[in-house]
Amino acid sequence: MILPDANSGGESEADEPEVMRYGMLGEDDGNVDDKLAKYTGEVGWEYLKKPYEIGAVLFVDPSLDLAEVGRAFTEDKTESVLAWKGNGDIIQPGPAHAQYWEAENAKFLALVVTPFVLIQPVAVDC
Repeated sequence: MILPDANSGGESEADEPEVMRYGMLGEDDGNVDDKLAKYTGEVGWEYLKKPYEIGAVLFVDPSLDLAEVGRAFTEDKTESVLAWKGNGDIIQPGPAHAQYWEAENAKFLALVVTPFVLIQPVAVDC
């Protein structure tokens, strides 16, 4: 799987490009659905700044189900992930995103799928 390299601005290949081999934090014995729920939560931008700085944050379009995307990462569904990335449904946010989110004190639903933090904006009730 090819992902942007946050330090160089280019792309880097994983050891085995055809297999993502990502997992979730923790080595507990729960099933995938339990782990997805366990590692999902609402967070502010402040919490995401450090993962963003190392290129670990991926923004998931709100039209997608965050748990479904997380499942695709954990089950090595490379084709699905590449399709979402290819059509812009999953992006690595840039400096303009970070500046806006910090200024707005943005809130996100976040799912940790090591080595990434998948995020979606939390809807604001008016």
